[in-house]
Amino acid sequence: MARLHSNIRIALKLSAAALALSAVPALAQDAADTQAAQDAQQDQGALGDQDIVVTARRRAESLLDVPIAITAYSGEALEARGAIDLSDIGTTTPNVTLEPSRGTNSTLTAFIRGVGQQDPVPGFEAGVGLYLDDVYLNRPQAALLDIYDVERIEVLRGPQGTLYGRNTIGGAIKYVTRRLPDELSVRLRGTYGSYDQADGVVSVSAPITQGIRIGLAGARLSRGGFGDNVNLGIENYNKDIWAGRGTIEFETPDSRLFVRIAGDYTHDKSNARNGHRLIPGLQSGAPVLDDEFDTRAGLANPANDIEAGGLTMNVSAQLSDAFTLRSISAWRQDRSFTPIDFDALPTVDVDVPAVYRNEQISQEFQLLYESDRLNGLVGFYYLDAEASTKFDVILATTGPALGLPVAAGFGQQTAGDVRTDTWSVFGDLTFDVTDWLSIAGGLRYTSDSRRSDIFKANRLGGADPSFGGNGVNLGAPITDFTGEATFKKWTPRASVSIKPTEDMLAYASYAKGFKGGSFDPRGSANITPNSNGVPGIQYQDIYDFFLFDPEEVDSYEVGLKGSLFDRGFTYQLTGFYADYQNVQVPGSVGVDANNDGVFEGFAGVTTNAAAATFKGVEAELFARLARGFAGPGSQVTVSGTMGYIDAKYDSFVGPTGRDVAEFRRIQNTPEWTASGTLGAIAQVGPGEVNASTTVSYRSDTTQFEIPNPFLDQPGYALFDASINYSFGPDRAYSIGLHGKNLTDERYITSGYIFALGNPVNQLPVVTASGGITPALGREGVVTAFYGNPRQVFATFGVKF
Repeated sequence: MARLHSNIRIALKLSAAALALSAVPALAQDAADTQAAQDAQQDQGALGDQDIVVTARRRAESLLDVPIAITAYSGEALEARGAIDLSDIGTTTPNVTLEPSRGTNSTLTAFIRGVGQQDPVPGFEAGVGLYLDDVYLNRPQAALLDIYDVERIEVLRGPQGTLYGRNTIGGAIKYVTRRLPDELSVRLRGTYGSYDQADGVVSVSAPITQGIRIGLAGARLSRGGFGDNVNLGIENYNKDIWAGRGTIEFETPDSRLFVRIAGDYTHDKSNARNGHRLIPGLQSGAPVLDDEFDTRAGLANPANDIEAGGLTMNVSAQLSDAFTLRSISAWRQDRSFTPIDFDALPTVDVDVPAVYRNEQISQEFQLLYESDRLNGLVGFYYLDAEASTKFDVILATTGPALGLPVAAGFGQQTAGDVRTDTWSVFGDLTFDVTDWLSIAGGLRYTSDSRRSDIFKANRLGGADPSFGGNGVNLGAPITDFTGEATFKKWTPRASVSIKPTEDMLAYASYAKGFKGGSFDPRGSANITPNSNGVPGIQYQDIYDFFLFDPEEVDSYEVGLKGSLFDRGFTYQLTGFYADYQNVQVPGSVGVDANNDGVFEGFAGVTTNAAAATFKGVEAELFARLARGFAGPGSQVTVSGTMGYIDAKYDSFVGPTGRDVAEFRRIQNTPEWTASGTLGAIAQVGPGEVNASTTVSYRSDTTQFEIPNPFLDQPGYALFDASINYSFGPDRAYSIGLHGKNLTDERYITSGYIFALGNPVNQLPVVTASGGITPALGREGVVTAFYGNPRQVFATFGVKF
């Protein structure tokens, strides 16, 4: 990774050059945007109020004036509902899934309109882009951001490429932190609740001298476990996180130059989140535990430990009344040690100690133009990133099939990395033909280069020494592979929008999305075409076995937005259609090395086996039912969201070359998502009460592309409620009571399964006893992870 550090210096020098150019009149990068957004938040007490300023098109606009399907949440609204992390907004955003990845607190699984990434291993680009203050996070580790010191969060649905540095094929999430105020400011927020939840957040900012401000924010987030590891005697699903952020802002007295330098750090030392077995142990006979949050997992090394952080420098210069130059430089790094016990038993059957390491350097330049009728930008983006993983798959119980005792600790180790060099140029222009008609167009050129090294070997002695074991190689390596590939693509965007009235916008748009190909670092060279009966392998050579091709999507969208009754009623209605080609389908299989019916090995298998079609509708409504009935600012509101998606594979090449699309499903994409929120604000005594209650619903969800009766989740509803009371000068003091999942619904969010399937369609075969025939290990892997149970907590806030 030495080259990354040299590139950091190059990027910072480039930003310094941009800063030198900014000696001419300058406008803060997003400064006016952010300030406008802050000014617009005064009416954000009720979830779903659409009167919010966003920067989806790199300029400050009302959400209702943006011809893009977008949902936005202000920081105040999120605090009022007791939101904890990014996953909390997934319940009220149409056709969106946001949840912790399997076995973690902080790795993000994100899907928008059927497009996303479930497996966090290197080599798989995110289908949904996450931006932290305009910096694209290249990997999902440590990306399930906790909500503190937040200005707003925007969720953009559909391909994004001509307005953003990094192209994303499914959508984007913008996490925007607060800009520092001009005066001394202190914010304190504490939380205490069920399962010994105890959170504290402190934010302090102050002007040092005219035009220079500094800010510090720190968070301590802790919670006891929802369940227990009854084998290791530790809590399961607990939380133990420290996080911090520091910011320096510089602005000239005439506001003609703005520089923001920010750094953040997160350390997650929560226990490993282990799954709940859904079937008895096939060899040990261990029964299924009663509590869904309990586990018998035995793998304890390495200790779960995640560190992540980065530095960002934003510079902006207004070169003239019409032109603004922006520079966004960033470096980020994270490291995650995690013990993954697939079988969730004390038996050393499918135990996977693992480490993920990621580092990235990015540089983005934007030249924006703004006039009465023409607005737009051109940009350049560069990303240099390295993502690596090393993990053991310890299969001690399969050792006897190779003449080895269980005590020998037979397994396999995989070490793989994928290095990415990508650059792009992009532009997007909007022309107001008349006061009511606008046309927009954009174009992007992307060049993605990948280089990968993959190593795999049989092992004895258990885990690697770096994981606290004594493992050593057994025989010659199975895989010692190096490959390179480059993927290039032009992707356009076009839209037309009309405003029949000042309070109504109708639009139609087309966008082409692109996600580069890559190498699967879990691949295994001993799986060659037509060998071992491994399904789905039709490559001509071993190089192609590791490599998979880019995805592409043609996305069409129509929308109607507007307001009535002096913004007392607002609406967003969207219809979309997407034609998805070369879908990257990651998977994994057990390997029977000697055809004795015992699967002694493991390999990743990623194919471009599929084409899919997505079509659907989305609606977001907000209505103010009453106003001014209990003093200034009092109101009763109702809001609702609805998403429907018909997502299906049109073709899916199966294990024998047969099209098995009829047996495949789009993962993590329920057909229906919906929510409804009733809110009220009223003056009570010397303060103000803000109360809301939300019901959200998700229909049946398939966890993987192959349906199975164990992990697929039937439809369910969640019920949340919050009440807050603020008082004192400028409402400086607040107390709140919040309830999440008040009906204590138990629902599966993810899981693992390794089961032999029907030879024609690979659907898991359930045995007469309700179990499976293992495709990896001997105990059987059918393990589930669940969404949070009922939580009730109080919050306390002070700001001055």
